[in-house]
Amino acid sequence: MSYVNGLFSFIKNSPTAYHAVDTIKKELLSAGFTELRESDPSSFSDGGKHFVIRSGSSIIAFKGKSTDGGFMITASHSDSPCFKLKDELSGASYTRLATEKYGGMIHYTWLDRPLSVAGRIVVKTADGIKTALVNIDKAALTIPSVAIHLNRGVNDGYKFNPATDLLPLVGGADSKGTLMQVIADRAGVSKEDIISHDLFVYNAEEGRIIGINDELILAPRIDDLGCVYASLRAFLNAPVSDNSVAVLAVFDNEEVGSETKQGAASTFLDMTLRAISGDDKKHSAALYHSFMVSADNAHAVHPNHPELYDGTNYAILGKGIVVKYNANQRYTTDAVSNATLSVLADRAGVKLQRFSNRADMVGGSTLGSISNTRVSVSTVDIGLPQLAMHSACETAAASDITDMIRLLTELYASSISKNGDNIKINK
Repeated sequence: MSYVNGLFSFIKNSPTAYHAVDTIKKELLSAGFTELRESDPSSFSDGGKHFVIRSGSSIIAFKGKSTDGGFMITASHSDSPCFKLKDELSGASYTRLATEKYGGMIHYTWLDRPLSVAGRIVVKTADGIKTALVNIDKAALTIPSVAIHLNRGVNDGYKFNPATDLLPLVGGADSKGTLMQVIADRAGVSKEDIISHDLFVYNAEEGRIIGINDELILAPRIDDLGCVYASLRAFLNAPVSDNSVAVLAVFDNEEVGSETKQGAASTFLDMTLRAISGDDKKHSAALYHSFMVSADNAHAVHPNHPELYDGTNYAILGKGIVVKYNANQRYTTDAVSNATLSVLADRAGVKLQRFSNRADMVGGSTLGSISNTRVSVSTVDIGLPQLAMHSACETAAASDITDMIRLLTELYASSISKNGDNIKINK
């Protein structure tokens, strides 16, 4: 259960995308990696252990150097559906937060839970501004349900209005202004020096092991911090290869379409890989021999609603890593990328499952299909099977976490060599 406990710790330390990247950064630094800047890419191609951060919420780490091989890449995302803070609202009796929903959350799952606030603030300095991370790190808020005596139809399909039903309660009327003071205190700055912020409401519950045989896990933000954690562990576990460059890519804003300066549709991955290659000729050759795993979680078949899933192409918790398919390329898996992953899975001793949406249902696009519009490499879409995706608290299987780490460690320890229709998967 060491990896499961590690995942729980990673989730607790990563309440927002900014904190997820900061947590990854600290692990990389402790493992001997050096932070580089996009403004000075001259050191990207020296074969060392480096990472680069964009906008505080996306990170790409890389290690190794190869004259003939390509990149072995994992892509996952740091963000999760939640509420973004706008302001504090004070009435005659209570203080609440004005918020805006971020991503496709399941509204009712946020009710009556211990919630908190984290993110980044921007403060004045003597010569400009600076950003600072902040996390209240306590159960400071809740969104109370309306009692059934006053909302008799709530169990008949109530539609929640985010502007009225889902405003978090901070405290009494005299609590107005207290939240921002606590945030300033946590950051060690003056409240008056805070100019602006990117603050989010998050579920403050910690992960726990459940199931009669302790085989399941219940935690916030498993989508997609489960894949982020597994990718990071595999990246650090794998030895440096002489035949490929290992690349760990974690993007922000997947939950809102990825079309931001730090999203998968941005220039971030393309520019970083070009800097690692050093010149265009080497870069083209490297991409030809590259392979990407787009790691974003997959829907496990729901025990109470199996009719919502394809009759044969469905996933089950604890039965292996899910390979995702879609004829319209919402998932980027094709026969070649699936076969490549299958060889890696066999070598790692990991079982794979196949998932496709029902033919009359449309799935969301993924990091793989989005990033391929800028960085075209053979890519497979995979994920941890989970239940309650986009809930405030999600369910997965403990064994799948371990399997994902084993599979991605095998990926990072390998390289790809192409010669026309022949593909050699080197160890």
